[in-house]
Amino acid sequence: MRSRYETNDTKKTNDGRIVYKTKRYPNIPLRETDVYVATETGDRLDTLANYFYGHASLWWIIAAANNIHNAKFSFPDGTILRIPVQYIEIVNNQTNI
Repeated sequence: MRSRYETNDTKKTNDGRIVYKTKRYPNIPLRETDVYVATETGDRLDTLANYFYGHASLWWIIAAANNIHNAKFSFPDGTILRIPVQYIEIVNNQTNI
């Protein structure tokens, strides 16, 4: 699987470190195949991504699909989240930008 950072630009910080620039992903369109889940105690974006996609590192797909941009990883019980099932297509589209 390709890294989502593969096409990110980098920049040099004032202290000389090389870091990735922030990258905003386009909206992930709704599809009839999307799955909706009600979160339970302990659910986090990374654990949901691991369950649905087999890779915890794909948490950003669920975050983007649900317009979550504040690095919130856990949720109150019963929070409804959309899980896009076409994650391979999403990863390929994002790394080809």
